[in-house]
Amino acid sequence: MAGSAAAMGELRLTVSESDGVWVVEVYGELDMHTSPDLRDQLVALIDSGANDIVLDLSGLEFIDSTGLGVLVGILKRLVTRDGRLVLRSPRPAARRVFEITGLDLVFDIVD
Repeated sequence: MAGSAAAMGELRLTVSESDGVWVVEVYGELDMHTSPDLRDQLVALIDSGANDIVLDLSGLEFIDSTGLGVLVGILKRLVTRDGRLVLRSPRPAARRVFEITGLDLVFDIVD
């Protein structure tokens, strides 16, 4: 089963904190198979008190609608707590997905 999961895409996350800002570096593919991993990690951070989260997307190779849905859900969760979600350094293909869907107007995206 592990072989089939690898064939579907992999997601690696690196989490660090500095001065109250949590940085989650996202590597690989964010799709229907891997999105729950990111959601679980971010929900755990928020539940533990994280209110300021930066997602470094420089290592994100692919994102689908499920991945976008997870990001929207996390943004909503943070907004209700007066929190902040920043998407940092998305690759051109990922940035295009945000533009096509209009989500570039919803998210704080920085280079």
